Amino acid sequence: MTDRRLWSYKDIAAHIRVQPDTVRSYRKHGLLPPPDRVESGKPYWYAETIHTWVANRPSNRSRRD
Repeated sequence: MTDRRLWSYKDIAAHIRVQPDTVRSYRKHGLLPPPDRVESGKPYWYAETIHTWVANRPSNRSRRD
């Protein structure tokens, strides 16, 4: 079953363990996928979209050590 929950900057930030402003910066620089929905000018992504993005994005593994 597909997860249809919508995630905000705050949700994405918690998932990848960064500050919400960092996620906003990622979007500003074109590093996030386009939002799945925009409500009242605020972007939201489906959890599945973010899980796919996280799995495919380059990461700094040394930061996790």
